Amino acid sequence: MGFGSYDESEQQDQDVDTDDDGAVNVHEHDHDGDVSIEGDASTDDLVGRLDEMRDDEE
Repeated sequence: MGFGSYDESEQQDQDVDTDDDGAVNVHEHDHDGDVSIEGDASTDDLVGRLDEMRDDEE
């Protein structure tokens, strides 16, 4: 028992016209590099600040 009609003939031999000129190139803006963070706060200081921010939300 199904939830509607299903015609297998609609699923066969589907020709799709694609336009590669209009396609999006997902690698067009890839970047290779490094990330660095400048600051003199220690990890403990940053975690402490995060805990304070969480407490402020409550």
